[in-house]
Amino acid sequence: MEITELIHRNDGGRGFSFELLPPLKGNGTGSLFSLIDRLNDFGPLYVNITTHHSEYVYQELANGQFLRQRVRRRPGTIAIAAAIQNRYHLPVVPHVICSGTTKENIEYELLDLQFLGISNLLLLRGDKAKDDRVFTPTAGGHTHTTELIQQVNRFNEGFFVDGTPIKHPGRHFDYGVACYPEKHEEAPNIEMDLMYLKQKQDLGAQYAVTQLFYDNKKYFSFVEKARQMGITIPIIPGIKPLAKLSQLTVVPKTFHCDLPQELATEIVKCKTDEDARQLGIEWGTHQCEELYAAGVTNIHFYTVSATNSVVEIVRRLKA
Repeated sequence: MEITELIHRNDGGRGFSFELLPPLKGNGTGSLFSLIDRLNDFGPLYVNITTHHSEYVYQELANGQFLRQRVRRRPGTIAIAAAIQNRYHLPVVPHVICSGTTKENIEYELLDLQFLGISNLLLLRGDKAKDDRVFTPTAGGHTHTTELIQQVNRFNEGFFVDGTPIKHPGRHFDYGVACYPEKHEEAPNIEMDLMYLKQKQDLGAQYAVTQLFYDNKKYFSFVEKARQMGITIPIIPGIKPLAKLSQLTVVPKTFHCDLPQELATEIVKCKTDEDARQLGIEWGTHQCEELYAAGVTNIHFYTVSATNSVVEIVRRLKA
């Protein structure tokens, strides 16, 4: 079932979905399944699984110089998606990204997902390398999400990336994209950022999930501007509760979002990480209540470094 169908079938209820991070290479799935077990009782609509291709690391050589090389620390997105689907019978949405991979490898990902009967995707460019000033695609890869969308569209039409017809096309893929209520860090302004979102919609994106935010006014303003520009697809709010004191400065820097003054003032009063976590739960619950009251039918939770907080917020919302 398409994600947009799941959202609409929710009939205005308090739907939610959540995003998971695949375990580091060599780690098991115990903690991952434990989180799903805790949230599954509350009826999530679907589960997202992030993708992390190779990234640059620096290895010191005997001569004192450093060798820049790519390593992959979190494999398994497709396997994790299949395991969740088989174990929990939940709709899964693996991320397919441009960063760190080639068009040919993306094609193999699409084939594997099709074999597994997984047809919902979230298409993203992915982050630039930490030391790169601008995003640099892998040789033979994509530079923009719109190019990735076009590849998936061609695959849906029955053609491989080299133009060869697919003899037995399978079920086509449905997909969503990301959006940024406070604009993407590389966009010159919110209007141009929305223009890119409109392009993704026009190419076939069926919904958009926002980057995390802490000020609902930013989300409401973003949605209003998007509608004025002819963007009609669902815009699902993404929420990540604050969970520790250091996030007062880390979150705005990492995710390029502002903390409302009221929240920042309260965080400064916190003495411990537990104080900050409790504040994050209270703030996140209030955010969600306000979003639901405004007509939002699905909220997407980012669980990384905030698993216990997300579980508590969902428990309160479903009580």
